[in-house]
Amino acid sequence: MLAVWRHWGLDAVLYEAWKNGVVLAGSSAGMICWFNQGVTDSLEDSLTAMEGLGFLPGSACPHYDAENERRPAYHRMVGSGELLSGFAADDGAALHFIDDKLGPVVSARPNARAYRVERYAEGIHEKALEVRTLF
Repeated sequence: MLAVWRHWGLDAVLYEAWKNGVVLAGSSAGMICWFNQGVTDSLEDSLTAMEGLGFLPGSACPHYDAENERRPAYHRMVGSGELLSGFAADDGAALHFIDDKLGPVVSARPNARAYRVERYAEGIHEKALEVRTLF
């Protein structure tokens, strides 16, 4: 998807739209595409790092609670420096960015969470973010 967007120049169109206040959204690949990097299962048979459009800083990992390998893979990739520090979201949780700063985190599912995952010299730190349930 991103290769096609870049080939057609849609990445520049989307960036211009975003800078002019158009709301961009997405889940799964539609979440990670806005970040510098993300965790995907679309490129190989296993979870791998990929480059995104870079509108939002850092990395992203969707399906954090839905797939057993997501959390350890994300920790490993951030810990090794393969991915930048970033954000993870359970299925049903949404990260709302205003410009390139994290705003409210919301959930359409009970117990869906989101996290800030950062690499430090002493290892990975995962911090649960405050989530507002929408119902």
